[in-house]
Amino acid sequence: MNYLLMAPQPGAEGGNPITTFLPLILIIVVFYFFMIRPQMKKQKELRKFRESLAKGDKVVTTGGIYGKIVEIKDNYILLQVDDNVKIRVDKSAVVKDMADVPAQK
Repeated sequence: MNYLLMAPQPGAEGGNPITTFLPLILIIVVFYFFMIRPQMKKQKELRKFRESLAKGDKVVTTGGIYGKIVEIKDNYILLQVDDNVKIRVDKSAVVKDMADVPAQK
């Protein structure tokens, strides 16, 4: 008698494969719009900012060093951090323009 309950029911064969994968597809779409797309946009803006750097701009590095750009090369920039102090910094280490920082009193 138990064998009859375990037998496949007529008409319940498989189901629609779209409804099976719909939750997975929705998770991927949400992940793209809330995680991947904003990160790509942020990276594009940062790359554009680094390409627009010019001599005389005041910037901040990822290490928190404030300085003024003296010279720009392909892979690095020369920052003046004090009157007679200049350091060479990789372009990828520059993260912020000092125009974004509010003036301190």
